[in-house]
This record gives sequence, C-alpha cells and structure tokens, in this order.
Amino acid sequence: MIKKTQKFFSEVQVEMKKVSWPTWVELKGSTYVVIGLSLLIGVFLFFIDILLSRAMNVLL
Repeated sequence: MIKKTQKFFSEVQVEMKKVSWPTWVELKGSTYVVIGLSLLIGVFLFFIDILLSRAMNVLL
C-alpha cells in the first residue's frame, strides 16, 4: 500500500510539471470574464423571475 501511494505521488509530481499554468494577466482576464458573465446572467434571471411572477399573479 505504501509503494502504491509513493508511486501515485511520484506520478502526480511528473504530471504537474507538464501543466501549462496561466500567467497572472491571463488569470485576471479570465476572472473578469467569469464575474461579468455571472452578473449578466444573474440580472437576466432576476428580470425573468419578476416577469414570470407577475404573469402568475395575473393568471391566478
């Protein structure tokens, strides 16, 4: 069991060296995109919710 665990962590170390990590600028840009789209979708769903709530009040 100990040999398997050691092998696993050794392979993880090898694979982590192959990872292409983003630069700080790329990371900030991606973060802004995610936050912006999250806000946009949140506002969209907010207005859809209001619209559907009013439609249900009119119908019922």
